[in-house]
Amino acid sequence: MNHVKADLIATDLRLAIVNTRWNHLIVDRLVEGAVTAFEQHGGHPDHLDLVTAPGSFEVPLVAQALARSGRYAGVVCLGAVIRGATDHYDLVAGNAASGLARVSLETGVPVAFGVLTTDTIEQAVERAGTKAGNKGAEALLAVVETANLLRKLG
Repeated sequence: MNHVKADLIATDLRLAIVNTRWNHLIVDRLVEGAVTAFEQHGGHPDHLDLVTAPGSFEVPLVAQALARSGRYAGVVCLGAVIRGATDHYDLVAGNAASGLARVSLETGVPVAFGVLTTDTIEQAVERAGTKAGNKGAEALLAVVETANLLRKLG
């Protein structure tokens, strides 16, 4: 049996990060984690572009434009949707997730869903670099590994 797996080396990858303006105090920490992970795994800062969208609902369209551009081996999407007292949370989180999955499948470009979906601000803070690690870094590494895997399968 052949086992195909990829590494986490970002040396020759060009990636884009889409981040949101909404909840920027949380999202900025996710971006910091992603950038740090990229550089720690050999990525060159000039090979990483940061694009800011208004909110998580708009992220799939921006990710689609980046993926279709042919410039990027992967797109990392970072945001935070925090539950409130209305249905807004469910609509935004669900559409962001399904939209990003569709972008990845339609373009063949790895797209990471690094949009936090939490009940409280405290939970979001925990996932942006404290107790639960940094989900921005995890999303970046998922894109690096998937991009490298697709190259092997290509």
